[in-house]
Amino acid sequence: MKNLDDNFQLVVSLEPSAVSEAALIWARATALRDELPAPATGEEKVPGIKRRLDIEGSKLLIARRDETCVAFTLFAPRKKSLEIFYLAVDPDSWGSGVASTLLFGAEDYARGICRAALELWVIDDNERALNVYARFGFVDTEEAKVDESSGRIERRLVKQI
Repeated sequence: MKNLDDNFQLVVSLEPSAVSEAALIWARATALRDELPAPATGEEKVPGIKRRLDIEGSKLLIARRDETCVAFTLFAPRKKSLEIFYLAVDPDSWGSGVASTLLFGAEDYARGICRAALELWVIDDNERALNVYARFGFVDTEEAKVDESSGRIERRLVKQI
């Protein structure tokens, strides 16, 4: 476990319990973002996380505070970059800086495996996420696509490191 500051510790884990914790965070965060009456169960989000974990070299980076999982990111190396598939913060920790902590962790990992950039796709109307990524130095590539599962427009962001 890597202790980044007094607030958060980062740990890479593929344990089923870590996947379940990440799925529950993803469910809670997306429900609040999308103004749903109730979050999906974590079990409904597990298959999407496992699908990305099946990519060669993928990592699940968990952020904990006081032994409680408060956020995660899931990424995998590409030829010249590190692609971030998920970055989610439990709504109770929104505004705490943990998203930036995870992005710094992903960037450090990318440097360690000699990747020159971070890249990700983000839902076009997710202003909270877009603001986080812009503050962290991501640039809009103007590439867009429709997400197959949600039908929502996503755009590709890149940060050179």
